[in-house]
Amino acid sequence: MCLIVFAWRVIPGVPVIACANRDEFYDRPATPAGPWPDNPDIIAGRDLQGGGSWMGVTRHGPHGPRFAALTNIRAPAEQRDDAPTRGALVADYLKGDLDAPAYLARIAPGAGAYNGFNLVLGDRDGLYWFSNRGDADARNGKALEPGIYGISNGLLDAPWPKVLRTKAAFASLLLQGAPEEAYFEMLADTTRAPDLRLPDTGVPIEVERQLSAVCIEIPGYGTRTSTVVKLYADAEPELHERILQPCAEKAA
Repeated sequence: MCLIVFAWRVIPGVPVIACANRDEFYDRPATPAGPWPDNPDIIAGRDLQGGGSWMGVTRHGPHGPRFAALTNIRAPAEQRDDAPTRGALVADYLKGDLDAPAYLARIAPGAGAYNGFNLVLGDRDGLYWFSNRGDADARNGKALEPGIYGISNGLLDAPWPKVLRTKAAFASLLLQGAPEEAYFEMLADTTRAPDLRLPDTGVPIEVERQLSAVCIEIPGYGTRTSTVVKLYADAEPELHERILQPCAEKAA
């Protein structure tokens, strides 16, 4: 997952509303979001190369329905080929029975073995952000206050153009009570940011330009899926996904 905006306890009756884009190489195999055959309580996409997931929910569980999402932190100079797959952090939480604080306490000691990541997880009662590249609060798991948040491939609410633009659009749609289609339209924005506003993540400026769009279109790589998730206070969660492979289709 490379962009996620989410509202925590902003809309009555819907503790979590999240909209996200997953950016990945087109040739990396994955299954669409749906119930997992080996654990049908989980609704999520599945990375068939690493075996984990980038975003998902559970229908039930000892703590009620749960939500988890992950973004990678873009830092090529720190990237290690032998690091464990980060998607396991989402999958293990959704498969397990630990609540969010207990799960984060369990993974925190070994989090440095992974390449950089952000993890957002919780249930109807609490939502947490964890990162192995943030400050002490992030590395211990930060309980989030009610509000609207955004993460791309930096830390929580880092002022990247795509994060600022999408958070503003998301807030407007929430206030309007907009239909689901409007959220997918928001996630389909291919506008690239001006050079003066681009973050410096250690990749060439041409790549920073390409990656600055909400919906990325690069030959061989881009936004694979857009997802809208709602975790309700008194009903089963909803997860709706759209599969997008524009560059792969154009190259075919």
